[in-house]
Amino acid sequence: MIYYFSNNTVNHKEVTQLPNIKSSIRSVKTDAERRAKNSAVKSQIRTATRKTVEAAQAGAVEEAKKALVHATSVIDKAASKGVLHKNTAARKKSNLAAKVNAL
Repeated sequence: MIYYFSNNTVNHKEVTQLPNIKSSIRSVKTDAERRAKNSAVKSQIRTATRKTVEAAQAGAVEEAKKALVHATSVIDKAASKGVLHKNTAARKKSNLAAKVNAL
């Protein structure tokens, strides 16, 4: 469902369906805000992961280790905020560490 709010906090798209209940309207708004924040955090995770993997594939050991530290930090922050489940975060960190340690 796509929703429209006039106060510039949510994407400006057409209204397809908007709830009638006041609390539901508020929850739709907060859901959209959370979705935007979560997608930004996930984008940071993908970027940090990609940089780590690229450095590992290029064979740049020091650069890969620095990228791994940054990626680990980003993943841990996402897990603490509830964007990622803790086991998912642990798996992602483990896979990255294995790639870097293989150098």
